[in-house]
Amino acid sequence: MNAFLLQYLPIVIFLAIAAALGIVFTILPTIIAPKAPDAEKLSTYECGFNAFDDARIKFDVRFYLVSILFIIFDLEVAFLFPWAVSLLKLPHDTAVYAFWSMMGFLGVLTVGFIYEWKKGALEWE
Repeated sequence: MNAFLLQYLPIVIFLAIAAALGIVFTILPTIIAPKAPDAEKLSTYECGFNAFDDARIKFDVRFYLVSILFIIFDLEVAFLFPWAVSLLKLPHDTAVYAFWSMMGFLGVLTVGFIYEWKKGALEWE
């Protein structure tokens, strides 16, 4: 039974270190961080709009379109890097299929980007 439990010892050590770091990183800033609250720091901030105005005011949607585009292209890079690293290690037939699959993925993203560009979603007035 002891040999069986010793197999779980690295997991228990990992969880203990993770819990300790989590607690330290939560408590340490409250001890060493400078405390100088003022009205600006204590106010609510949401996307640059005053939180105390009427919630039904009109706002520019292009800010959200640009942020969605950033997320899309950030995810594209997140998929592209591991794909490029592992592409050379694949057999030839699989590598050709993987290459054209990624080109299809990039093509769909490019068409979406061109569509948003033509619609003027990236133009600021």
